[in-house]
Amino acid sequence: MEDARRHENELERADRNWDELLGELRVTQTGVAILFSVLLTVPFSARFDDVTGFQRGVYLTALVLSAATTVTLIAPVAYHRLLFSRGKKPALVVLGHRLARLGLALLCLTFGAVLLVLDVLLDGTTAVLLGAGFTVGTAVLWFVPPMLLRYRR
Repeated sequence: MEDARRHENELERADRNWDELLGELRVTQTGVAILFSVLLTVPFSARFDDVTGFQRGVYLTALVLSAATTVTLIAPVAYHRLLFSRGKKPALVVLGHRLARLGLALLCLTFGAVLLVLDVLLDGTTAVLLGAGFTVGTAVLWFVPPMLLRYRR
């Protein structure tokens, strides 16, 4: 089946979509790798012993979400390597797209790590409100405009 707007067949469209997906993953993987590496070093800092139980919980949540984000955003590359030259590119693009969307949602939640810093700097209630506001604001910014455009007539 050809796309009349681009004059490309299914495999050409899959190749183009895969290239676009990889470009997007490169951007997110870099940021996630930096965030994950910073989170991995936090327990080894001198002040980590002074964190409260709440802060330790926020940290552990952010660390696990960051690890899950990393795994999810790298998965399409692993799948591609395992399916290389098997004629599965269209299915791989669909799966990669779903994993990228899941990875972005996980990354949005991972930004809740801002709460850890806020809780050190501010009182608990203010920190929670600002941290939640930041995470919700990020979700709105990332997901609402594209969804509105997607379902716009």
